[in-house]
Amino acid sequence: MTSESTPQSLAEVADQFTSHRPKLFAIAHRALGSPWAADDAVQETWIRLQRADTAAIENVEAWLTTVISRVCIDLIRRDVARREDLQWEYSAEEADRPEDSALIRDELSAALHIVLDTLGPLERLALVLHDFFALTYSDIAPIVDRSPAAARQLASRARARLRGVDIADVRHGEESAITAFLSAAREGDFGSLLQLLDPEIELRSDPAALRLAGAGADSGAPLLDREVAGPDAVARVFNGRAHATQLVHIAGAPAAAYVADGIPRAIYLFRFANGRLASVDVLADEKVLASLDITL
Repeated sequence: MTSESTPQSLAEVADQFTSHRPKLFAIAHRALGSPWAADDAVQETWIRLQRADTAAIENVEAWLTTVISRVCIDLIRRDVARREDLQWEYSAEEADRPEDSALIRDELSAALHIVLDTLGPLERLALVLHDFFALTYSDIAPIVDRSPAAARQLASRARARLRGVDIADVRHGEESAITAFLSAAREGDFGSLLQLLDPEIELRSDPAALRLAGAGADSGAPLLDREVAGPDAVARVFNGRAHATQLVHIAGAPAAAYVADGIPRAIYLFRFANGRLASVDVLADEKVLASLDITL
């Protein structure tokens, strides 16, 4: 919508929110690393849209991108509040360099997945918005409350950390862990399952995954629940099950998916700690699946 356009009603803006929701979820998911946190961020953005003067919004997509980014910054800061300082000083030599272009999207995705928790909120957003969603640094600057040059340096600093990741080695280790997990589950090897799980592991499933698993329980679907905690309980969910689940990649990161007729019907997102599975998120919501870059 341009400044010459007729102001939009909330209903009209709501329709645009729905159309932009997949992009908003994708931004939040990459920045926050959790589908649950991403969904919370999208819902908060919708609440803020409802409270806004919609007649004054000239570009709904740009407004939503700014708000979802600021919501993500707030959530990241809340999550890492224990850190004493979330701001950094930058030097000119940290600006973008030609070799940054050598990080192709797949490598960048994998590296970001690995080091996400080591990046501060502004670094995450500057990198995600520029490298994944092609926003200019001039567009990013007001979102992160920095100058365009400082926004560029935020992204550059994040890339410097990504370049230090041995992507192939980490990816191989995670793929091996997921493959071993699926194999132990199918074979009903309870002891091996326990050895693969972190003592603090958590399993969470969205409502669509619960319905899907419930319908297929008699044919070997995992015995999912909304939340399951602890290695013993999580191992029981999968023991002797998950026969139709296979290794996949989502935005370059290894994951798993229940595949039927060549189509992913549910995906398993893993986080790791000390080489073990530390969390599993099971998602089957069609809109969420459509927003993810899944490679079988």
